[in-house]
Amino acid sequence: MSDVVPDPKAANSGIAKGFDPEAFSINLARALENSGKALSAYLKPRENGEIKDQAGELTEVVKTFSSVADYWLSDQKRTAELQMKLGKAYLDLWGNSMRRLAGEPAKPTVEPSPRDKRFSDPEWRTNHFFDFIMQAYLLTTEWANDLVKNAEGLDAHTRKKAEFYVQQFANALSPSNFVLTNPEVLRQTVATNGDNLARGMKMLAEDVEAGRGNLKIRQSAANLEVGRDLALTPGKVIFENDVMQLIQYAPSTETVLRTPLLIVPPWINKFYILDLNPQKSYIKWCVDQGITVFVISWVNPDKNLGNKTFDDYMREGPLAAMDVIEQVTGEMRVHTMGYCVGGTLLASTLAWLAEKRRVKVTSATFLAAQVDFTHAGDLLVFVDENQISLLEQDMKQAGVLEGTRMAMAFNMLRSNDLIWSYVVSNYLKGKEPAAFDLLHWNSDATRMPAANHSFYLRNCYLENRLSTGSMILDNTVLDLSKVKVPIYNLATREDHIAPAESVLYGSQFFGGPVRYVLAGSGHIAGVVNPPSLGKYQYWTNDNIRDMTLADWEKGAEEHKGSWWPDWRAWLETIDAETVPARDPGTGPMPAIEDAPGRYVRVRA
Repeated sequence: MSDVVPDPKAANSGIAKGFDPEAFSINLARALENSGKALSAYLKPRENGEIKDQAGELTEVVKTFSSVADYWLSDQKRTAELQMKLGKAYLDLWGNSMRRLAGEPAKPTVEPSPRDKRFSDPEWRTNHFFDFIMQAYLLTTEWANDLVKNAEGLDAHTRKKAEFYVQQFANALSPSNFVLTNPEVLRQTVATNGDNLARGMKMLAEDVEAGRGNLKIRQSAANLEVGRDLALTPGKVIFENDVMQLIQYAPSTETVLRTPLLIVPPWINKFYILDLNPQKSYIKWCVDQGITVFVISWVNPDKNLGNKTFDDYMREGPLAAMDVIEQVTGEMRVHTMGYCVGGTLLASTLAWLAEKRRVKVTSATFLAAQVDFTHAGDLLVFVDENQISLLEQDMKQAGVLEGTRMAMAFNMLRSNDLIWSYVVSNYLKGKEPAAFDLLHWNSDATRMPAANHSFYLRNCYLENRLSTGSMILDNTVLDLSKVKVPIYNLATREDHIAPAESVLYGSQFFGGPVRYVLAGSGHIAGVVNPPSLGKYQYWTNDNIRDMTLADWEKGAEEHKGSWWPDWRAWLETIDAETVPARDPGTGPMPAIEDAPGRYVRVRA
């Protein structure tokens, strides 16, 4: 890369050759018209009372930043040092920039992380203007992060919130998010005479309209369809009630393990993350491994189901499914598997069964699931008494938590990747996103009943009742130490929702044998990791009691490839007996419809 300043005449000549002022004016007018439509779609539901903006969320931000400001402004010397630090950084940047302009060698004052895709375009470094604003932004972001990190006296929760809010503002204000300060977008705007902005504003208007007044960022092309492109493993819906449909999958082997498998997915997402396509499908892989697979497909609830509780989800979810499976297969016990919050519900169900002395389960597998929330992940930033109370007020009116709000919360945890990269690509570059199964699933959000979600937030995240033995479910006090069935407890190394440390710590609360396994990658890719792809790896270590994750890793053995075969081998050590394969819908529970069923197709 050269530090030589481009010849202005040559640059202007290049622009003049391709630039059409009349076409630019027309496209700019189109862009303004479409941005007006986006604004109208945003304002209309607010004017007619369908949407009320959450003033409480802004209050939380102000309160948190006030706590940080109080520390720095309470001491004049401290304030002066703070100002001097930022001023010196700017002066260093100015000096280095002047030396570069004079043709002298000068090292950058600050450089972006090699993994920061926002500044990958070469012109961020070769063009003095863009290089200057990039470095000024990075210096300011670094200074703002230090404000929080070095603010003594902040409690842990306030510090975590302050770090999160600073990151959100810093990500939003990046120069890469604006036309005039993003070299790639600026080049494209000139090259297309502004057609990119006209297309982008049209998509923005459509996405605000699709979100019924809130921005619903499209992360994947809309041409993917559940049941046609996704969730393709053959099976039948054999049972349904208010909260779920139960799917039994068709066998692909002549014999199967005698004990069937019941999968309890999270209700905050849709189950087909485990059945994206035949190459990535965990469900299909299990079927091909000779397992009779049953999966709960949760309803996408509306206001009429707002009073459904955590108790209801247990009774009408896994407990109802176990009864149906017994009728269909004749087996009184099942292997069980719970993913994310589905795992939390499954653990609660196991404790309830243990207290009732009902023997229904042979083993339990937890995928990136938490039963103790002491070391819970980044979602803790949204959890305190004030924030939960405000959320409960909103849910009381609507009856549900809208799926778009939960999806946005998850997206904000990785806002550069899941929000701002799409803002730039979709609305500034005018590029329709490609069809991508995982991102289609990610944006296929579900609503949550108010009663259920309130119970979950309070009893798990806020008060941590499940592991401490004080959670009451269906008038029964739950005690995880009474759960004696063998457990396969999978964590993922880069998980920011159910951290590996949290999953390991939760393993100690069960009363039976626990096999803790750590997989590479994160909350989704670490779980959905087919052996055929040969990606990532996993670690095992039988010693899990009274250990930190760092200590556990020191004694862990690394294994190449997917954890799936390890789990299958573990399952067979528990019950290896086989029986003839079972066809769904041929026994006492006739098929209602083909998999994946109606419930999963309902969009939020």
